[in-house]
Amino acid sequence: MHASLIAALLLSVAAYIHTRSADPAMRPASPAADLAWRGLSFAALVVWGALVVKLFYERDWADGLAALLGSFALNWYFGHRGPKPTWPGLSMLFAVVGLGLAGYAFTRG
Repeated sequence: MHASLIAALLLSVAAYIHTRSADPAMRPASPAADLAWRGLSFAALVVWGALVVKLFYERDWADGLAALLGSFALNWYFGHRGPKPTWPGLSMLFAVVGLGLAGYAFTRG
């Protein structure tokens, strides 16, 4: 598995979890943590899109399709399970790890 594919999957789930946690009980208690989470999820969404385009453009079309369909499948899995209290932390962790892997994938070429 390429770092780009793993990063795309993690970033997709990170952004999806943020959009599914609209209930104030599912958000971080600290306004600063909530703002950081919002920024991380927006960065995750933008970099996810760039990774999918990169996979379609620089690799075989099947790699881009795998990232796209894998993202949809993981988002369905997390959405199917319903919101959990640990989602904000998990989303932030996925975003940080995914952004790190994406940085590695973009600089590696």
